[in-house]
Amino acid sequence: MTTRRVLVTGGAGFIGSHLVEALLARGDHVTVIDDLSTGRWANLEHVAADPRLRVIVASAAERDLLEREVPGHDLVYHLASAVGVRLVVDQPVRTVETIFLATHVVLAAAARYRRPVVLTSTSEVYGNSPRLPFREDDDVVMGPTEKRRWAYACAKALDEFLALAHFTETRLPVFVVRLFNTVGPRQSPHYGMVLPSFVRRALEGRPLEVYGTGEQRRCFCHVADVVEGLLRLPEVEAARGKVINLGSQEEVTIRGLAERVVALTGSASPIELVPYEAAYGQGFDDMQRRVPDLGRAESLLGWAPRTRLDDTIRAVVESWRAGQAGA
Repeated sequence: MTTRRVLVTGGAGFIGSHLVEALLARGDHVTVIDDLSTGRWANLEHVAADPRLRVIVASAAERDLLEREVPGHDLVYHLASAVGVRLVVDQPVRTVETIFLATHVVLAAAARYRRPVVLTSTSEVYGNSPRLPFREDDDVVMGPTEKRRWAYACAKALDEFLALAHFTETRLPVFVVRLFNTVGPRQSPHYGMVLPSFVRRALEGRPLEVYGTGEQRRCFCHVADVVEGLLRLPEVEAARGKVINLGSQEEVTIRGLAERVVALTGSASPIELVPYEAAYGQGFDDMQRRVPDLGRAESLLGWAPRTRLDDTIRAVVESWRAGQAGA
């Protein structure tokens, strides 16, 4: 593979910083655009001295900036987004505007200069769909607009529609990825990220707060596995104009996750159930299960997750103990 110039929006975020690290490791020149609203400079500090890295502290929604930067790159990864349930509930206007406006600007510039775009979306797009595992061509079932919980999912779905519209109308090479609960070192506990929150509380000897009954089930995928999929994606022409799930199929209840964290840290922290209303206010919706169908990822990319959940938890614990976790 020849060296390329890659633009990564949101490159100082949790997933973005791991992607940047991997791109540099394979010899690419990387430009990061991040306004540091949810990303952190500390996430890139260990690669800051690399002469192939440029960091621009700005919003990916700045049209003039994208018009200047996109032509000088061979590929765009668009990861900049509002993140986390807490941010969605507390700042719904920022959530919708940040997600859609930045995507509109990025795709418009990429279409003008014919630059391929990898767009990261989310399993939230499946909404309350009763069909499991979630397959990319399934119907989606959104909740009511009166509940802020669904603003994030709807905005991300609109991102996908816009990206795929560009593929159809302007023939822009786009790749849409739906991520399922990506976790690992450097993830911040802010904005409702459950695993780093549990690990931090366990190491500090504080109660682990589990929302609802704790019986809701999730699949957590190590960020290194996700990054491997992101690197493969733009190399596969058959993946253009398609949506692809990346995630794990190893399910665990949220209470079970808390119990594993307590066991793997050797903590004496208790586990406390907290009603959704106390955490997020009245009318909060949640899905009981979220499991990806990985058929497309396997057939198109030859990709499957490799890291077991306990090993992922151990990696997060080690990063917190080493003082390298998201503050």
